[in-house]
This record gives sequence, C-alpha cells and structure tokens, in this order.
Amino acid sequence: MNTRNNPLNMPALGFGTLIPDAATTINATRYALEAGFRHFDCAERYRNESEVGMALQAAIAAGTVTREELFITTKLWNTNHRPERVEAAFNASLTRLQLDYLDLYLIHTPFAFQPGDEQDPRDENGNVIYDNGVSLVDTWKVMERLVDEGKCRAIGLSDVNLAQVAEIYKSARIKPAVVQVEAHPYLPETELLEFCKEKGIVFLAFAPLGHGIRPGLLENPVITAIAAGTGKTAAQVLLAWALQRGTALLTTPKTAERARENFDISPLPEDAMDKINAIEIRQRYNQVVKTGSPGFIPQGFFDAKN
Repeated sequence: MNTRNNPLNMPALGFGTLIPDAATTINATRYALEAGFRHFDCAERYRNESEVGMALQAAIAAGTVTREELFITTKLWNTNHRPERVEAAFNASLTRLQLDYLDLYLIHTPFAFQPGDEQDPRDENGNVIYDNGVSLVDTWKVMERLVDEGKCRAIGLSDVNLAQVAEIYKSARIKPAVVQVEAHPYLPETELLEFCKEKGIVFLAFAPLGHGIRPGLLENPVITAIAAGTGKTAAQVLLAWALQRGTALLTTPKTAERARENFDISPLPEDAMDKINAIEIRQRYNQVVKTGSPGFIPQGFFDAKN
C-alpha cells in the first residue's frame, strides 16, 4: 500500500523525525530507510535536521538509495514568517540536511512569533510573543518564490484549519500541494479531507496512532478487535485506515522492528473501515490549531537535546 498516487509522486507512508536524541535520530532514520521508507518529514523546530541529513547522506554514499528516490520535507518555523527571513531559514535547513533542493517546504504553523533566534519567545509572564506585523499570505508569497527558483518542488501548510487552507488556496499563485494536520479515528478531519481531495491537495496525517499515548487509540476495543481478526497489530490497522481513506501519513518508529511493522501495511476489509469510521470518540492531541502554542512536543523533548 506504499503508493505514490498523487501529483507530487510522494510516498504515502512517511517517516516523521520528531525525535529528541541525536543518536536515536540517526539510528531511527537508518532503520526507516532499511525498512523501505523513502519519505522523510523534518523541521527546523525539531533541531535535528543535521542528524537526519547525516543518516540520509550515509545511505546515499553507501548506494542504499539515491537522492531521486527520496522525498524530503522540512518546515519553516514560526519565528521566520517575516518575508525577509524565509529564504535564509530555508537555506539553513538545506545546509543542515546536506541537500541541494527540497521536495516539499511547509509553513510549520499559521502563527507568526516574534522574529529572532529564540524559537519559543516568551514575555515576562511566560506567554508566547506573537508577531502581528505579518500575515500568512505575506509568508506564502516568499514560499512561492522558492518554487520559482527551483529550490523546492512544492510548498504547503501544516497545523492549519479549513478556513486557513481555503484563504491561502484562494489567494495563492502557486497552490498548496500538501496540508499536514493531526488526523486519526478520534480526529478524522473529514471536511478538510474532502476539501483537499476536491482541490487536488495531498492530505498528510500526523499522529495517526494518536502520538502513541496510552490509553488511547492503540487500546481502543474496535481497533484491537480488528487487529485480532486480521492478524495485524493495532498500529498496522490504524495506518491502513489512514491510507485507505485517501490520506498520506507520518509515523515515527524508533527501532528496526517497529519500522518494519509500520511499513508492512495491508488493506482492511470494508466492514473494518466502517467500524472504525463509526467510532464516536473525539480527541485532539495537538492544540496548536486552536491556540497558537508551539504544538505537541513530548515532555522533556528539548531537555533531551542538551
């Protein structure tokens, strides 16, 4: 089921690189490559683009994979939304990843923070300092120039709602190629998915396993019953559901065994899809869409980087 049935030729199964530890990042990226992943989703915010780049370049040098076989994404962080900061941030990511071009560049969230080197600027009361002097449309226009210059092949949005996607789509000269949002059976984002299908936008789901939070999706009785009946794991059932409803997805296995498991996805019977679609629980794990706060970062994530 690892298809590339989209205009970007983007593998539907992607590896997300939100991993706090440098050594784990390198090893997990290597395991993902060995399992068959060719789509890698990075971000300036994750502070590990250099480690991902090292692992990818090692695989290329070893002849395991070619650059042309890889689909590499990274993201512009909130402190770089000002038009004069976009290209420098893009180039810095390219340098860290050791790449000549990107397949996809995303605006990480629709919220602009105070410009500067501090990724999470806060006032004396601990509140995020926003930048009200720039709009999402302003940032998007510079993103379009990156495509014009051949530096990235496509651009898109992350952590957005339908109204924000529709606004950019209406005003954009180069339309968003991808919309990356949290999506799983507890947060199906059906209306946004339908909009994306109608407009030819790839809907890319992150947290398809509910960030692995327990108790959660992986223990849901509907999911576990389907897993038992199909001889698959609960994770494999959730990933298959995501693919069959027409989305691409990101998952972050950190071991070789888990990478192989998450890449080994088989179609579900239609009645299984119906049962999952009938789940009535609704839960969002990443509140950034509503609040503008920096989004779902595992507790202690940046402490582990030090």
